[in-house]
Amino acid sequence: MESSVNSEAVARQRSGSPLLVLFLGILVVSTASVFIRLAQREASSIVIAAYRLTLSALILLPIALRGNRKELARLNHKQMILVLLSGLFLALHFAAWITSLEFTSVASSVVLVTTTPLWVSLFSPVILGERPTRAVVAGMAVALTGGVMVGLSEACAFGPGGFTCPPFSEFVQGRAFIGNLLALAGALMSGAYLMVGRWLRPSLSLVSYITAVYSVAAVVLLAMAAVSGQPMVGFSPAIYLAFLALAVGPQLLGHTALNYGLRYLSAAYVAVALLGEPIGTVILAYLVLNEAPTILEVVGGLIILSGILLASYSQRQPAETGSA
Repeated sequence: MESSVNSEAVARQRSGSPLLVLFLGILVVSTASVFIRLAQREASSIVIAAYRLTLSALILLPIALRGNRKELARLNHKQMILVLLSGLFLALHFAAWITSLEFTSVASSVVLVTTTPLWVSLFSPVILGERPTRAVVAGMAVALTGGVMVGLSEACAFGPGGFTCPPFSEFVQGRAFIGNLLALAGALMSGAYLMVGRWLRPSLSLVSYITAVYSVAAVVLLAMAAVSGQPMVGFSPAIYLAFLALAVGPQLLGHTALNYGLRYLSAAYVAVALLGEPIGTVILAYLVLNEAPTILEVVGGLIILSGILLASYSQRQPAETGSA
């Protein structure tokens, strides 16, 4: 009896830990918008993304070469292909999403980027053999509703004439349409990145995985920045600090927490949990930028939290054995 109780306690502890790490990571990822907004005063979107991943990779490389050299050297052909794909998808996600903010409104970009869970839910049964549970699907629907409300809060408002939003025609024309397509592409690439990570993480330790993937993404983004002809140097000290903050915070701490969770939690659930990012962004915008949240942002944030909590119900499962 005592042995059974102890094993159940261990299972609960192991299943709860990834959830805690995941949510802490999402809080850190939420800081990205503040640093990106600061960096965009002088640097282009591609350059920002390139610095973010390059600095992250440079910080990780000495650590990985010291403690994970043998594991990295043993990567088989299939693992190497998956690492290349994961890094490519991550690079394209950042390139597309950050660039979308130059063409379309934050509202449109946020709404389209929050479709990531839909793509993961659609393709993960085929690619990963993971069918989202009813709780995850229900939580996804609730959280996506809240995400759309947060996204539309910039363009829609309550006024004397009631609740008003701009016409749909503004959503599909001109530069905004290009930005919307880029944001949607960013969501697709994010979903692909999560699914490949879910496939690869059980066979690779966390440090080895993120070092390899971030390095590949850095090379891709540096090449894109070089081809675009955007200046890579000559910024003010504050911009370089913003680059470093993006690398250490949202990337090394935030995205690494997501990749840790991918070893123990379904890709669909991690995608749903990511919808909590706008909540942290709204709070930080209020504290750092003195931007008070709108009614839609508050209500949408509460709905997102409800959806994440609903989806969390199905994630209380024992972790896999092996190194993290």
